[in-house]
Amino acid sequence: MLTSAQLILLKADIAADAAFDAVPHNSDGAWAVKEVYNLPAVPNWWVWRSFVPQSEIVGSPSPDSTTWSWTAYIGRSQGERDGWREMFADTGGINPSLLNVRQGLADIFSGASGAAQRTHLLAIARRKSTRAEKLFSAGTGSTASPAAMAFEGALSYQDVLDAWLA
Repeated sequence: MLTSAQLILLKADIAADAAFDAVPHNSDGAWAVKEVYNLPAVPNWWVWRSFVPQSEIVGSPSPDSTTWSWTAYIGRSQGERDGWREMFADTGGINPSLLNVRQGLADIFSGASGAAQRTHLLAIARRKSTRAEKLFSAGTGSTASPAAMAFEGALSYQDVLDAWLA
């Protein structure tokens, strides 16, 4: 559910797009508008992910084709490996949208020997946003500096109807 401020922002954004000028302000029109806002942002807009499971970090390539290095992990100190395990202890994943989590990753994989690991972690911690997520995010939205989301997920047609009434 969007906040009042978000509804006003959405209403203004819809009104500013000439492609929506002829769209009726009813449920069918709202459905059509929400479909557009739930498509990937153009151009690409990168955001921090709010949950990344450990299994994905260690078992999948990032959008930049980086991969996890067990050798680099094993070479860390016992305290760094303990910190890494603790980050995943409760949920099996991390929330890299939080600055303290990103700082923890940088601290665990500090120094030259951790550079490739940091690169992989930061690459896998971001994703492309939708148009709606971009609208409600703050930051540069680049691969080097993803934006922080204030809304995550898909808009509903009810969100669009509510925005038109805002």
